[in-house]
Amino acid sequence: MSRSTRVALIFGGLILGLAAPAMAQTAVASLAVGATVARNCSIATTPVAFGTYDPIVVNATTSLDGTGSVVVSCTKRAGTRIDLGLGANASGTTRRMKGTTDFLTYQLYRNAARSQVWGAGAGAGRNIARAPSRAPRTFTVYGRIAAGQDVGAASYNDTVVATINF
Repeated sequence: MSRSTRVALIFGGLILGLAAPAMAQTAVASLAVGATVARNCSIATTPVAFGTYDPIVVNATTSLDGTGSVVVSCTKRAGTRIDLGLGANASGTTRRMKGTTDFLTYQLYRNAARSQVWGAGAGAGRNIARAPSRAPRTFTVYGRIAAGQDVGAASYNDTVVATINF
């Protein structure tokens, strides 16, 4: 073995010996991790579709019913009440759809029997259970146009604001 090879081996051994200390030491610390989940809800609607109102024959004595829906998605355990406003054409507390010159009165309800008016605020809005998960929940809106209204032929429309309280 040549002298330069022996020197290289000795030098390499010294480097390896210095690189690995005889006794390694450690220190530890805790790393805190956290997040905040925001209470949040989203709300969407499908229109209340009444169809055609016939004030001369069919709806002269029979109301016209229709349904729509409100769909809410909330953070788990959020959401307490859905409110429906009076609409853009209300007269006092009477909901009205506007035609060309006339108004067609209607009402929105929380139940299929159409006995509980769906409005806004405590007692008038629809109370809902807190969300069991973030999955969307659908609530039916039951509508009714009263029979016997004397209105002209036209398309009648209104816009009602739906609000989720959480």
